[in-house]
Amino acid sequence: MRVAAAQLAPVFMNRAATLDKVLDTLGEAAANGAQLVAFPETFVPGYPAWADFTDASTFNDADQKAAYAIYLDNAVDIARGDLDTVVSVASQLGIFVYLGVAERSESGGSIYCSLVAIDPAVGIVSVHRKLKPTYGERMMWADGDGNGLRVHDVAVDEGTVRVSGLNCWENWMPLTRAAMWAQGPQVHIATWPGSPETSGDISRFVAREGRVFVVSAGAVLREADISADFPLLGQMLEVGTRWASGGSIIVGPDGTTITEADKHSETIIYADLDRGQVRAERQNFDPAGHYSRPDVLQLAVDRSRRAPVTFTD
Repeated sequence: MRVAAAQLAPVFMNRAATLDKVLDTLGEAAANGAQLVAFPETFVPGYPAWADFTDASTFNDADQKAAYAIYLDNAVDIARGDLDTVVSVASQLGIFVYLGVAERSESGGSIYCSLVAIDPAVGIVSVHRKLKPTYGERMMWADGDGNGLRVHDVAVDEGTVRVSGLNCWENWMPLTRAAMWAQGPQVHIATWPGSPETSGDISRFVAREGRVFVVSAGAVLREADISADFPLLGQMLEVGTRWASGGSIIVGPDGTTITEADKHSETIIYADLDRGQVRAERQNFDPAGHYSRPDVLQLAVDRSRRAPVTFTD
């Protein structure tokens, strides 16, 4: 199985233009033989970097509210069909896609950090909403649910490969990882805002713990990627001109780095994965099999989708 991690910059806070970039990337990855491609966390329309680089917690600040309104306007509405073209192109190319999006809530006023899994034969097979936004992200995103804690079988020439996926620091949550390992993935997708300091160590740890290949995709974000009229650009420039540096990496099930992207570069990295290596590494450790104690330790997972508020007379 050939996999790809897209380390790219979004067209910041521009849903339509970033989706065009996704389509171009799918074409390039498929032309290079990729059967699966992963994009960074909330790649469409971009990660809300200003949460970390401005005074985002200032109450009732006009520029903060204006920036959030832009974010909300450009967030992905799946029910409206914002991803229909991506689904269609994935089908035409025969490529499985993990796409990080900022998903607009049913209320129209909130945003989820979502990881959308798109099967070329079926379409959207899951939308995993990040369980707990991290630190400054809590100013931007609502809490998700367990509906998307699912693995998927990706068709390859010789059968299927089972794949799981989580957003950013969910990869640090022991029970969330356990919920995935219990379903027997062989490849795990991890999406990130973009920093090797954040994604490197945990990608190697997750690979060794789950005895899985890990495909981590992180974004880059530079001054040139942000429109000059973005309300908070001035504050962001006070701390630098680069706010995400990539950190994309592909790791083997023994924790060995197969390939990684250079910092700050827009690139797609590829790796050819041998499922036999997963089986070999599970000889001495299978976290949900012979090296588990279900008679002593049990995990309950609620996979129901949180429904929007409804009113009845």
